[in-house]
Amino acid sequence: MARCGKLPRVIGSSARLLRLLSLLSSRPSWTCAELAGRMEVTDRTVRRDVARLRELGYTVDSEAGPWGGYRLRAGSRVPPLILDDEEALAVAAGLREAAQSDAMGGDQAALSALLKLRQVLPRRIAERLGDLDDAFVSLPTADGPRIATGLLLELAVACRRGERARLSYVDAEGRATLRDVDPYRLVCAGRRWYFVARDVARGEWRTFRADRVDRLQPTGRPADLTDPPDPARLVSRNIANGPYPVTATVRLPLPLDEALRLVPATVGTHRPDGPGATLVDIGGPDPDGLARHLLGLGTPLRVLAPESVREALLHRTRTLLEAQQ
Repeated sequence: MARCGKLPRVIGSSARLLRLLSLLSSRPSWTCAELAGRMEVTDRTVRRDVARLRELGYTVDSEAGPWGGYRLRAGSRVPPLILDDEEALAVAAGLREAAQSDAMGGDQAALSALLKLRQVLPRRIAERLGDLDDAFVSLPTADGPRIATGLLLELAVACRRGERARLSYVDAEGRATLRDVDPYRLVCAGRRWYFVARDVARGEWRTFRADRVDRLQPTGRPADLTDPPDPARLVSRNIANGPYPVTATVRLPLPLDEALRLVPATVGTHRPDGPGATLVDIGGPDPDGLARHLLGLGTPLRVLAPESVREALLHRTRTLLEAQQ
C-alpha cells in the first residue's frame, strides 16, 4: 500500500520533466526563475529536475549569476523528443515525402522512422495526416507512378508482423491476381519500392512492384520465412533480367566494385570471377540491341553466352573496323 501511495508523485514528477523538456526546447535559454514561474514550482525543484534530465542523457548547460540560466544543446546521443501536435504533423509529413521521393539516398530510414512515428501518433494527428494523404496529388515520375504512403506503411507493417497475407496485385500485363504470400522485406531501388514475399502456392520467393499492389489482407496464419533470400540481390537480379527476352553472360576484366560502377546493379547481376574479373548477366530486347549496349560500355569484355549475342557483337565490331579502312 505504501508503494501505491507514492505512485501519483512519480507520475507527477515524470509529467513535470516532460514539461521542462518541452520548455527548454522551445527557445535558446531560460532563467531558473522563468522556468519555475512557468511550471509553478520552486527554484529548487527546477534545479533538481534539470539534474534528472542530465542523467537521462540530455545536455543542459547552466550559467551562474542573476542573469544566468539553462540552455538545452545537442548531446552525444539521441534522447526522446517532445513534439506538439503541429510539430508532429510536420515531421510525419516530411518523412512521408522522404520515403516516397527516395530523398534519403535509397535506404529505408525515412520509412522506418515514419512507421515508428505513426504507431504512437494520437488519433487526432493521425487523422489529420490521413487528410493530407487524401488531399495531395503527385504527378508520376519518369520511372512510373508513386506509391501512396498509407500502402507503403501497410506493406512495412506486414513485413514486421510475420503473418501470412492475401495479396491483390496487378501484374505487368494489367491482369488482376489474388495470391497468398509470406511478407518478408521492402526494398527501395532507384525511385521504386519492391515488396519481397514468398508466393505460397508456387513455393518460391518473388518480388512485387509496390505501386502495383492493390490490397494486402492479413489471414491470421503465421508466415513461413524458412531460408529467406537476400532481398536486395533478389530485387536487383529481377530488375536486371526481368522483362528482357534475351540475357547474355559477359566477363569483364574488372574487380567487382569497378564492374558495379560500369554496370549498375539495376542493369546487371554480378558475381566475382577471381580477384580481377567479374561475370555479369545483362538483359536486352534482342541480340543486336544487347551487342550495341555492350559496345557502348567502352571496355574490353568477353561474351560467354549465348552464341547469338556473341555473333552480333562480332558483326558490329567487324563493321566498325571496316569503316575505318
